[in-house]
Amino acid sequence: MSTKEIIRSEKAPKAIGPYSVATRFGNLVFTAGQAGLVPETMELAPGGIAAETRQTLNNLINVLEAAGTSFDNALKTTVYLRDMADFAAMNAVYAEFFGATPPARTTIQAAALPKGAAVEIDVVACLES
Repeated sequence: MSTKEIIRSEKAPKAIGPYSVATRFGNLVFTAGQAGLVPETMELAPGGIAAETRQTLNNLINVLEAAGTSFDNALKTTVYLRDMADFAAMNAVYAEFFGATPPARTTIQAAALPKGAAVEIDVVACLES
């Protein structure tokens, strides 16, 4: 029987609340939402939505790596944007990371995100089979 495993990563920002950066259950990995926080400073990456999106996705790469998987095994993402006017810029960076076989995705506008972030993304991925 599968049990829940808590995932930790020294290469990703620490949780800013009472949650885990990811959990693994069976063959599935569920990440918490990651923002564009630089792990060493816990400050948002400077440079606007593109820089924040790039940092967010790099943080997720590190979380998934700690869980034993990668974007190649991403099944679903949810993107939260503070402002839908940032959609095109976020989407351009996102496309760099997922290429020709992107996962299913939902993108929604959020009234506000933690630490004043412009973007937050979470991922559901599977382990290599």
